[in-house]
Order: sequence, then structure tokens, then C-alpha cells
Amino acid sequence: MKRFFLTLAILAVSAVSHAGEWKPLFNADLSNAKFTPGIWSVDAEGVLSATQDSAIWSVGDYENFELSLEFKNDNGTNSGVVVYCTDIQNWIPNSVEIQIQDDSKSIADGAKPVHQNCGAIYGHLAPSKLVVKKPGEWNTMHIVCKGRNIQVTVNGEKVTDMDMTKWTSGKTNPDGTVIPPWLPKPFAEIPTKGSIGFQGKHGQSFIYFRNIQIRDAE
Repeated sequence: MKRFFLTLAILAVSAVSHAGEWKPLFNADLSNAKFTPGIWSVDAEGVLSATQDSAIWSVGDYENFELSLEFKNDNGTNSGVVVYCTDIQNWIPNSVEIQIQDDSKSIADGAKPVHQNCGAIYGHLAPSKLVVKKPGEWNTMHIVCKGRNIQVTVNGEKVTDMDMTKWTSGKTNPDGTVIPPWLPKPFAEIPTKGSIGFQGKHGQSFIYFRNIQIRDAE
């Protein structure tokens, strides 16, 4: 009987360890990040923000991971989290973008979600619902990337679940909607390992991030 319980304990520890421990994606001083000097900074409360429309990137590539973060929109924010990026100098056609956006007007109008809304796989898959909070309030986002499956949870609700193998065209999504012409590579073919990035200020609207954590996916 003791051996039985010991075996269960070992299995339980193994299961917990298999998921990996959460760790910050970026150091507090951004010493392990790639970005244009003077644009990105972290304030005394650990909030990451940018003064221009320029991305910040992880050092090293990631695959099969979970990413947890908080974000706060400004009025009109248009930003995103970029995964599987294989070319940070020309990232738009060489990555997958999880959209972050101020959807307050769409929510007020009762609009149907589209693939430019918060939580979408930009240009490819709309979120199932719009759950982002008003500008000035903190939101949570959890992204799971396991091979060609990407799941996105915003404020505790899973809003996106993509099987990239279904995206065999670079022009048309499986639901018949048109893919923007600047995203011509079929998701069924792009690599599923690459840098992780965050978009900066877009136009006159800021974006704020904090508590960005990563771990190996289960």
C-alpha cells in the first residue's frame, strides 16, 4: 500500500513538473529583449510601454508554450502579441498575430466579432465574443501555442481556438472571408517556432503590458 501511494506521489510531481514553471519573458531592465533603444521602457510599477509603433522581441525562439500577460488599452488602441515570428525585420508576413484592440465601440454597437477584434488571430480567425474591458482597465490574456493549435483566453473566457492546418490558402480563410494581401503565407505551412513580440504605440493610442510570463506547454 505504501508503494502504491509513493507511486501516485511521484506521478503527481511529474505531472506538475511537465508543465514547466512560469518565468518572466523579459528581464525587468529589458536586457534580454530586442528593441529600438529609447522606444520601449518599464516604469517603477513594472508596466511596459512604447512611445512609437515599433515592436519589442524575445531573445531566442519559442515553441509549445503558454504565455500569460495583462494589457491595458488606450482609446483607439490597435496592438498585438506576435508568435512564431521567423523574421523580426519583416514580421508581418512571417508570424502569427493575436490581436489586441480597443473594441468599446464594437461592443456598444453590438457588432459581430471579426478578425480584427481583440483576441482574434489577426486577418484569419475572429474571436467567438468580445470581452475586452474599457480603455484604462487592465485585461488578462492567456495564449497557448502547441504546434499548429493556438488558443486565446481573454479575461477568463476562451475566445479563439485555431487549427492552423485548416488554413491552406494565403488568400481565403476556411470560412470564406478574405485574408489581407499583406499576409500571403498559408498558416498550414509556416514554422511553429520563432520569436515572441509585442506591438508598440499605434497612431496616437498607447498600449500597456505587465506581468508577462511564459512556461512550457503541458
